[in-house]
Amino acid sequence: MASVKNLKKDLNNTYGAIIDGALIHQASIPQKDHKQSEELIDDVIASFDKVISEINKTDVDNKSKHLKEVNQTVESDANTFIERLNAL
Repeated sequence: MASVKNLKKDLNNTYGAIIDGALIHQASIPQKDHKQSEELIDDVIASFDKVISEINKTDVDNKSKHLKEVNQTVESDANTFIERLNAL
């Protein structure tokens, strides 16, 4: 079973790194319009809130299976966010 503590730690590290990358992009190119990077940050935060609520659900039948599905969701969302970050 995936540990809730480790899953939350991985979530914080992964999404935090993506947000840091977007902020570094904004700082390194101050003359560029930052609308896309701000949207990326907003989407990452919204996804983080959604995933945290899924992790904290208590009314699931199989907790282990549920956490594995959440982990897969985090990985796929993170890959999408990283692609968007690289496109900036």
